[in-house]
Amino acid sequence: MSLINQPILQYADEIRTPVLIVHGKNAHSRYFGETAYHKLKGDNKELFIVKGVNHVDLYDGGDKNAIPFDKIESFYKENLK
Repeated sequence: MSLINQPILQYADEIRTPVLIVHGKNAHSRYFGETAYHKLKGDNKELFIVKGVNHVDLYDGGDKNAIPFDKIESFYKENLK
């Protein structure tokens, strides 16, 4: 089965480890991150939407100031003890 056809969210409700989902507000794929977030059952999950950027802006040649490094750092410090 090709990766694109995998039911990758089928077992999302079994994830109990901390999850931080970061998406650009203008990303065409934002719906997927939101869907994944709602399927997660753990109480240590967070959905962080970055205003004014799309999917690619957060990793490929976009404004590096748009990447929420402080949010990522604080999430790791809180949840990876």
